[in-house]
Amino acid sequence: MRILLLVMTVLFSQLTLAQTEEQLPWMTNLEAAQKQARKEKKPVLLYFTGSDWCAPCIQLKEDFFSTDEFKAMTKDYLLVMIDIPRRIDIVSPEQLTYNKDILKRYNPERSFPLLIAYNHKGRKIGEVSGYSSLRDTSYHFELLEKIAENY
Repeated sequence: MRILLLVMTVLFSQLTLAQTEEQLPWMTNLEAAQKQARKEKKPVLLYFTGSDWCAPCIQLKEDFFSTDEFKAMTKDYLLVMIDIPRRIDIVSPEQLTYNKDILKRYNPERSFPLLIAYNHKGRKIGEVSGYSSLRDTSYHFELLEKIAENY
């Protein structure tokens, strides 16, 4: 009985964690986000990831994007994720084609992870490329602070 209770607790906590992560309102179309940003006068945070192969991206998701601090700081931002996965079942073929086009135009060096912040007029505010093996998110939070200074 204890084992069953333990298994159920672990499964429930995993389900809750997955639901919490899914609550971030990631958009997948940069042009739509830019249009909405102009209309609502909100900043855009563009994130390039390789969600299934990029170890620093996976760590950044856990250490930065999943934190309550990130969620609180970005509640009024438009978040755009451009994922370039290796597995073909993560994004549709059409989305992958679109993502590769955005990658070519906005991240020609193919840096992963890469965060680029824009104001609502499309002017670049700043960027952070890569993620430290020390798992130091201070540069990423500094970018969010820089965005906040502009709003």
